[in-house]
Amino acid sequence: MSLNIKWIGLAMVLGSAMVFVGGCGQAQPGQGEAGAPAATKVAAPEHGGWWCVEHGVPEGSCAQCSTKLAAEFQKKGDWCKEHNRPESQCFICHPDFEAKFAAQYEAKFGTKPPARTE
Repeated sequence: MSLNIKWIGLAMVLGSAMVFVGGCGQAQPGQGEAGAPAATKVAAPEHGGWWCVEHGVPEGSCAQCSTKLAAEFQKKGDWCKEHNRPESQCFICHPDFEAKFAAQYEAKFGTKPPARTE
């Protein structure tokens, strides 16, 4: 009988050690399922407001968010083929254009616009 108790005791110790070393399979904070690194959640740009934070222009004229507007800008010949956006909104080719749109934001809200996310 004492032999069975030793085996049961040994099995309990080994089982506890396995849980301690391997964990219980639950994710820890900052980890995904079973301890795998969690995917970083990136907030999607908000649309529907007056300002497109992603591109730094009023939402109603953001051709990078609207295929319909993009087609209209292209039809008028206002298109930067290199950067795939309206030439009049291409802050890569024309960094000074960003100030023009920032001034529109400041006139409407009395503060500087939020930093572009793109």
